[in-house]
Amino acid sequence: MALRLHITERQRRLGIELRKLRENAGLNLIEAAALIDMGRPHLTHIEAARTGISTERLRTLVAKYGCTSGPYIAELVRLSESSGKGWWSGYRKALPQLSLDLAELEGCAATVRGYETLVVPGLLQTEGYMRALFRDSLADASPDAVDVLTRFRLERQSILTAPRPVQLHVVIHEAALRLVVGGTHVMRGQLTHLLAAARMPNVTIQVRPFDAGSAPWIGASFSIVSPGVPGLETVVVEHPSAQLKLSDQASIDQYSGTFDNLGKGSLPPVVTDHPPEAHTGRDSCVLVQHLLYTYQGSSDD
Repeated sequence: MALRLHITERQRRLGIELRKLRENAGLNLIEAAALIDMGRPHLTHIEAARTGISTERLRTLVAKYGCTSGPYIAELVRLSESSGKGWWSGYRKALPQLSLDLAELEGCAATVRGYETLVVPGLLQTEGYMRALFRDSLADASPDAVDVLTRFRLERQSILTAPRPVQLHVVIHEAALRLVVGGTHVMRGQLTHLLAAARMPNVTIQVRPFDAGSAPWIGASFSIVSPGVPGLETVVVEHPSAQLKLSDQASIDQYSGTFDNLGKGSLPPVVTDHPPEAHTGRDSCVLVQHLLYTYQGSSDD
């Protein structure tokens, strides 16, 4: 039995779910392994994602654990059978595994909900904004490295226009729209792009204004990536040193509740196809248009 040298987030998640099902069934490793004529060490490696499991054994195991949810089982089978290969595979030598894991998660997602505090969400950034952001935040990055990072982020955005596009709902703090990245000309292009993206039926954009006050997790950007099966969401938290990927139900519930509260405390979503007279009160569209007008009246350095 060959053990994996490198474990992806998808493989790790399958192992986590199998361990969770076993523990919920009240079985130890020896008892569970016996259900599919397997030794305890082998099942230990499967739960630790160091090796895989055949589809037949997987279905038998989860059935004996008492799992009857068809969509949940189907997603476990997908996690097990997937080769993990996609457009992101071409970046294996250029980017860390955590970046590839994020692209794979998003590529299999049905919904993505995200909150950003200081920058525009990556899935909605323009190329000019990306390049300026990478140059400013990665002072030691070479032009070639910036090119790679930019191409990768642009390819991540393909999930918004795929045949079955992801449903994206983002809450962006006003600070992210006022922080000038790359000069006012870049910001004009970025805000115009946000208004255009909001016209897509699968994209919802809300702005949390300064006067909404403080909120839980006000300083931490995060996203909740879901394949459309309850309980299999992944929370991706931005951290200065690395992305944190959380899959326990407590974290999923906590961040989902936080996102819902952030949305309730934010301005109504951007809607660009309404006539001007329809915007009788403050909403996200009016705020973005106001900032766009402000940037149009400014000049770059």
